[in-house]
Amino acid sequence: MRLFLLFTSCLLLNFHLNAQDVLVEAESFDNPGGWVVDPQFVQQMGSPYLMAHGMGKPVGNAKTEIKFEKPGLYHVWVRTQNWAPGQWEAPGRFQLKVNDSILEKKLGTRSGWGWQYAGDTKIRKGKTYLELIDQTGFNGRCDAIYFSTSMEEPPSSLKKLETWRKSITTESNMPKEMKTYDLVVVGGGLAGCAASIAAAEQGLFVALIHDRPFLGGNASQEIRVHTLGVYGNFERILKKIDTEHYPNGSSDAKMDQQKRDNNVKSYKNIDLFLNYRAFDAVAENNIIKHVDARHTSSGERIRFIAPRFVDSTGDGWIGFWAGAEFSYGRESADTYGEAWEEHGELWSPKEADNAVMGSSVLWGSKESDTNQKFPEVPWALPISKNHSEVNGEWQWEFSRNDLNQIDDAEEIRDHMLRAIYGSFYTAKQNPKNANRTLEWVSYLVGKRESRRLVGDHIFTFNDAKEGRKFPDGVVIEIREVDVHYQTVLEDERNPDFISEALFYKTPEYYIPYRSLYSKNINNLFMAGRNFSCSHAGLGGPRVMRTAGQMGAAVGFAASLCKKYDVNPRDIYTGYLDEYLDLIEQQKFEKIPDSKK
Repeated sequence: MRLFLLFTSCLLLNFHLNAQDVLVEAESFDNPGGWVVDPQFVQQMGSPYLMAHGMGKPVGNAKTEIKFEKPGLYHVWVRTQNWAPGQWEAPGRFQLKVNDSILEKKLGTRSGWGWQYAGDTKIRKGKTYLELIDQTGFNGRCDAIYFSTSMEEPPSSLKKLETWRKSITTESNMPKEMKTYDLVVVGGGLAGCAASIAAAEQGLFVALIHDRPFLGGNASQEIRVHTLGVYGNFERILKKIDTEHYPNGSSDAKMDQQKRDNNVKSYKNIDLFLNYRAFDAVAENNIIKHVDARHTSSGERIRFIAPRFVDSTGDGWIGFWAGAEFSYGRESADTYGEAWEEHGELWSPKEADNAVMGSSVLWGSKESDTNQKFPEVPWALPISKNHSEVNGEWQWEFSRNDLNQIDDAEEIRDHMLRAIYGSFYTAKQNPKNANRTLEWVSYLVGKRESRRLVGDHIFTFNDAKEGRKFPDGVVIEIREVDVHYQTVLEDERNPDFISEALFYKTPEYYIPYRSLYSKNINNLFMAGRNFSCSHAGLGGPRVMRTAGQMGAAVGFAASLCKKYDVNPRDIYTGYLDEYLDLIEQQKFEKIPDSKK
């Protein structure tokens, strides 16, 4: 439990002398009950938080115990937000219970993240018990609870809030623990898992940092997208971590989850850091010195030091923090000559813009034996309009040019939640769905595209369309190019969360090793959808088995970097033949019968 006591003699904070102020981080509650920890938007709103993701049914109380050294009358502030503001009651309402008293104020009703006054309460010296009481099951959220004898509201702006939090926690810039590895991989999707396995099999000591309790990224049991693409040279490795071709959103993802987690954990020289979210990467003279990560619940921080790093975060966070060149959005048709004469405006526009493929939130319902009620959701219907559905597939996707898939990710996720709840509510009005109940709704954003880090080669649509061969081609794919876009709204009744896709059938194509390391950060590899490519070039190889091939390719490259004490680019310029031989050998590695 993260509990911070502040005896306010600090004039900078302008609080009463001799008072005790207590900050409780909600994500570190002793027992979260039915609430879930959501760490997806730390860079946007400042912290992980607890969320009551009950799909319309109130979840069990989150509970914790704290200790006060000074009794008295305390004012209570809760950092929260109304995630669907409008002319209706906030969907994510909850209350705070302190010992035996429930504070009267309904929380989760404030527009935008900030501090909401919950009331005052008398506190005895010693143990105090807190509970979050969910009232709706519709994604109420609580970031932190602040007790103070002062009525002064804590700061709300992100920069001031960060400084204020550090003053209370007395958090040092230096993490208490530092660990050194041969290779640090950040992001535990298929790319990160494959990179870790390949490097570990070559004898490297690897740290794999992932901000969720389960590996797999979009393939995990939390997001449930099946894996597509071919195995290339890495079938043995990828079969340890991929999925069967079940329907997207299927609970069968849990079986592949167990396989994946067990296989990665079986490597003694992979240190797995689940529920750790990287928050900084420091580079000097274009060399990353370390990456810092924080546990999403306890707040424990670790500094990871290594000669080389792999960015498989999807959003390119490690490269971004380190100062790597990156791109975002669609290039103009002239940039790489990617206009296709039948659909030139869609594949690549005349002028560059910020359009990218959208994010999905998968969901599903099931039939039960009895009539199942579903609450009214007036706050969802302006998004869902007249759309009626009982399941969501890949077409459930949202992107808009004025919304950034990184900076506005929480708004995008919440838009999809409103679309889901509204569409299901409308479907429930049909008597044939009377026995339908929501079975599962992901609360994690399944992203397709955001930042793309720039390497020595930028892979383009033409590279795929023409099946270009490269001297350093290490990833092979035959999957057609598949670029998504939001449907054009013919009138205001059409929903904006359903996408379409453009397909182009390609010959076999290849991704060069030069697209898998940074152009300007000398010790940084990248693998997955943040590899070096154009917007249209991402359309084919963005799928997860292809991303896994990229990860395996950089894992083997990292082993040669260690062998010769060189950086990633040097493998291409000085050791390419040995590297390609190592890649070629993987085709002949046998798959154990139990893994076939």
